[in-house]
Amino acid sequence: METLALVVFSLAGYWLMYRIYGRFISNKIFALSEHNKVPSVEYEDGIDFVPTRKEIIFGHHFTSIAGTGPIVGPAIAIIWGWLPAILWVFIGSAIMGAVHDFGSLIISMRNQGKSISEFTSKYINARTRVFFFIIVFLAIWIVIAVFGLVIAIIFHIYPTSVLAVWLQIPIAIYLGHLIYKRGKNVGLWSIVAVTVMYLTIVLGSYFPIDMPAVYGIPATGIWTILLLIYAYIASVLPVTTLLQPRDFINAYQLIIAMVLLVLGVIVSSFSGKLEVVAPVVQLTPKEAPPMWPFLFVTIACGAISGFHSLVASGTSAKQVRSEKDSFFVGYGSMLVEGFLATLVIIAVAAGIGMGYVKDGQTLFGFQAWSTHYATWTAAAGLGSKIGAFANGAANMIATIGIPHHIGIVIMGVFVASFAGTTLDTATRIQRYVVSELAADLKINILTNRYLATAFVVITAAALAFASGADGAGALTLWPMFGAVNQTLAALALIVITLYLKRQGGFKWMIAGFPALFMSVMTLWASILNQLEYSGKEDILLLIINAATIVIVLWIVVEGLIKFFSGSEQTVQRNPSVM
Repeated sequence: METLALVVFSLAGYWLMYRIYGRFISNKIFALSEHNKVPSVEYEDGIDFVPTRKEIIFGHHFTSIAGTGPIVGPAIAIIWGWLPAILWVFIGSAIMGAVHDFGSLIISMRNQGKSISEFTSKYINARTRVFFFIIVFLAIWIVIAVFGLVIAIIFHIYPTSVLAVWLQIPIAIYLGHLIYKRGKNVGLWSIVAVTVMYLTIVLGSYFPIDMPAVYGIPATGIWTILLLIYAYIASVLPVTTLLQPRDFINAYQLIIAMVLLVLGVIVSSFSGKLEVVAPVVQLTPKEAPPMWPFLFVTIACGAISGFHSLVASGTSAKQVRSEKDSFFVGYGSMLVEGFLATLVIIAVAAGIGMGYVKDGQTLFGFQAWSTHYATWTAAAGLGSKIGAFANGAANMIATIGIPHHIGIVIMGVFVASFAGTTLDTATRIQRYVVSELAADLKINILTNRYLATAFVVITAAALAFASGADGAGALTLWPMFGAVNQTLAALALIVITLYLKRQGGFKWMIAGFPALFMSVMTLWASILNQLEYSGKEDILLLIINAATIVIVLWIVVEGLIKFFSGSEQTVQRNPSVM
């Protein structure tokens, strides 16, 4: 019953934070108003700027910020114990992550839908904006290159998920045609589309697709190429063609997956089959780095993630149709992601104990958990993380009558679909970043969306295949991504703090203290990483990580100077003009 209590208290906690703290921030701190003009209406173009119902844009925003993040992070951080993971996810998401996402979204909406790196110059200075652009480009560059590989690995681990993931694309396009061209009911036809997609999941479980090597290029390399081509096409299409209708489907898929997991927890708890087998706290697991500060870097998307600020100020700010809707989209989606991360923690802390196959032998209880998490290295691989979640989740939902092999496919498609959404959203955001910088530098050729997107995809492909034909080149930079991503979160919080300081009073504190905490944690982690890279004589990581530390320190110092300068004029009556 311990697991059921965790679900109940977490759900109640998130609901209270949304109703009380979230409403306070919405009404008193950001003073949302339906009368303020928003970018989706002011610059509507039918391609990127499209006013959208909050339920629909919530689906897009959530699936874009989630990806594999709330699964991968908790599935490895559980090695330090389930209690630190649960506490950080709840506190981080409700007090830091949701403020970070919501603040980034509303500030972008009050700055013509520009990215956070672009409007940094307004709240700090022009040179800081350039440094911010560098950090943002680096982070998204790694994300695009790695997520192509991530999905390729998922397809390799779960070939039964391939058919459903690819068939979701034509289903989504036809759904968009029915809704936007023929005026069909969104809710009804989205349910029909999701039903068809789940039929393809069952179909895929009987018709797995294994990609062979082609001309010496391994399967992961072929999938990476195909996925980058897909990302290009999806990212230049109008959002109503594929992005939004696919998000209708993914929103329902999210609800279904979470309902299945909750039902699995309830049934397996009452039947006595589900018990937490992970340790409460484990400060010194074998080969693992210290919990402080690495817990706060390892669990990102489930608590706070810098990538979220790029989605919020990238695609989402151009589609939210009213400032009032931004609270549900920005603050609400982060709390839902926190709850999803909680369910993931339960799946890997308890679900895995219901049965785990290792070398042909089925293990149970603590033996199952301790075998999978024997060392940091054993649990660190992508396949290991996703496998722990998929196996634990399938074990739990098997108690409600869904066969284990179907449960594995459902979770495989769930993870791959969200990763695919993150892939093409990241590609579209990188196009915005490149185009904004190109416009400032008068490089007009890269303001064209087709050429800018081609530049984005080609540079990502160059990174992906830098080390060979398997598409795993970006993994050389992946060890530093966690620190870069969380540093980006700290920098976004600094910008939000300075924005709120201009309104007067102590409003800045709701972002200021999270900014301070994340700055300390991520710089601490980056410095420890630098020492590790130095010991390994990894020159590439040494150079890039050192440059990142210098840039971050520069931005933090510039932010502090701006904060204490007292030179900004306070404007309280109409925050939208700021």
